[in-house]
Amino acid sequence: MDFRTEVRTWLADHLTDAPHPRAWERELGKAGWIGLGWPGADGETYGNRRATLDEQVVWAEEYARSGAPARMGHIGENLLAPTLIAYGTEEQKRRHLPAVARGETLWCQGYSEPGAGSDLAGVRTAAVPDGAGGYAVTGQKIWTSLARDADRCFVLARTDPASTGHRGLSFLLMEMDQPGRIEVRPIRQLTGTSEFNEVFFDGARAAEAVGGEGDGWRVAMGLLALERGVSTLAQQVGFAAELDRVVAAAEASGAAGDPVVRARIVALWAELDTMRRHALRTLGATGDPGAPSVAKLLWGGWHQRLGEVAAAVAGEAGAVGPAPWSEARPYELDAAQHLFLFSRADTVYGGSDEIQRNIIAERVLGLPREPR
Repeated sequence: MDFRTEVRTWLADHLTDAPHPRAWERELGKAGWIGLGWPGADGETYGNRRATLDEQVVWAEEYARSGAPARMGHIGENLLAPTLIAYGTEEQKRRHLPAVARGETLWCQGYSEPGAGSDLAGVRTAAVPDGAGGYAVTGQKIWTSLARDADRCFVLARTDPASTGHRGLSFLLMEMDQPGRIEVRPIRQLTGTSEFNEVFFDGARAAEAVGGEGDGWRVAMGLLALERGVSTLAQQVGFAAELDRVVAAAEASGAAGDPVVRARIVALWAELDTMRRHALRTLGATGDPGAPSVAKLLWGGWHQRLGEVAAAVAGEAGAVGPAPWSEARPYELDAAQHLFLFSRADTVYGGSDEIQRNIIAERVLGLPREPR
């Protein structure tokens, strides 16, 4: 059995209509599907199966095609784990990676703050030594995905109170279960859902720093560069499925007969194909400071335009919910409405388009820095 057939067979045998998110993570971990190809010391791995880069792509794409649920463990698997592999000590890797690979520990990311979103160097959350080898963290983070469900958080905090900008920051690891010291408040979005959260720290304990105290900026920037690659290809499979649904809706409603709508759909198809080719070209590449920004600009704007076309295809019917609202179901959207509303944020979160263009201008083209 080749690898693609193995993946398809396993997914078909194990997927249920609505698997419990945490149980599903453990099921994936038990079968060795989390953290494919993570390198380990002396040829070992950190509790997962070996896989080539091509096999990692196959897994990601087939998972997306199968209609499997969105992963709760993707922050730990795709962001924290590669960061620990690149910058962590061997002790940190052995302590944290196996639990991620087993699907037992969920992580969230404590980066953005009310005054430090895309301009991450403005972080003000403070951390001071607690006398027990760790840090006491005080401050606020915002737009923290999955914070309500996470077991642990990696936090960018200022450990040098006299520092400014990107100096004096540290990349800290902490437990989320700290009553009275950590408070999570969900943020309700246009879609009626609350994937994002505010997190307040009041002397919360962070047990360790990755990369050493004061080296947080280097580690944080290294992590942001990891947000492309195999997971980008899987994201594009999801985008293609959304585009197919918009095309089907246009054909069903007659909107496909509108030459303007047809032209917009064709442009979306061509742009998605370009994104895939760009992702394949840069897959596994390192040392290109502009590649993550180019990728974010491409997919953020594309997905937002797809949402706009979905709304145009729906027409007047798009202003009406799919079912009457009630106390039990006060806010319900169909797929096109959710796509349109949620995608409005695509050009803002993860670094706004303006910030991405600044990065390309300054770090790739060598243009003068924007006054700050």
